[in-house]
Amino acid sequence: MPPRTVLTQRQKRLGSELRRMRTAAGMSAEYAAGLLGVDRSRISNMESGQRGINAERLRKLACNCDCTDETYVEALVEMAEPSQAGWWERYRGSLPQGLLDISETEAYAVRLRGANTVHVPGLLQTPEHAMAIFRAVVPQLPEHEVALRLAHRTERQSVITRDDPVPYVAVIHEAALRMQFGGRDVARGQLKYLLEVSEWDHVTVLVIPFDHGAFPGAGQTVVYAEGPVRQLDTVQIDNSHGPDFLYAEGQLAKYRAQLDLLEGLALSPERSRDFIREIAHHL
Repeated sequence: MPPRTVLTQRQKRLGSELRRMRTAAGMSAEYAAGLLGVDRSRISNMESGQRGINAERLRKLACNCDCTDETYVEALVEMAEPSQAGWWERYRGSLPQGLLDISETEAYAVRLRGANTVHVPGLLQTPEHAMAIFRAVVPQLPEHEVALRLAHRTERQSVITRDDPVPYVAVIHEAALRMQFGGRDVARGQLKYLLEVSEWDHVTVLVIPFDHGAFPGAGQTVVYAEGPVRQLDTVQIDNSHGPDFLYAEGQLAKYRAQLDLLEGLALSPERSRDFIREIAHHL
């Protein structure tokens, strides 16, 4: 099969893990190619995500790299197995690649944690709130793309609304709760929905009030997607140009510690609900 021309975040990540495993063992690409019975360019294509790797070759590579973490290796094998196209593939060519990568990352997570300062998390937004955000971007989006992004965001939310939902912890700053995207009625409806989902067993909403002062990551939107093993966790950072995905060991440790600290600073779930009710009452 020819090399892939469009790579998903999951394919890139698998390739990155293969490269990390090989280089950690001090193995050259040429040696790996001989070991697996392929040419040198095939190794480069595997490690860039442009070509796949079958389970037999992956396990052989792991064994010769002295990787003894069987749980990690089997998680990589699962990543390497061909899978059915996710629902987000329907939007390929119509929406930016970064939005599809976010959907894929969330879909394969076993737990999600996030911190938002000026926006309610996308997974918890009402359609009216999301619509107001999409219409506020520069340059202005045509209405058909606003509709596409709204449909995509709604489908993204299935990770917490489906029968087997992903556990989700959302830390939200008071600033995000007071932003009136779409006006008072839309803002009031958004807060009402936050109160509703905060009662779900698998969703935890934690609020950081203004009077808590400074905190790490202020102004930054972070989503931490936990994988089947810690080595396969992913951090997603929102930027105006699109999402960035981080998974170096030091980066994962940094954002785990940051989210641990934020969750410790935030009000309890019960006090957070009371805080949201108070804001909604004064709208």
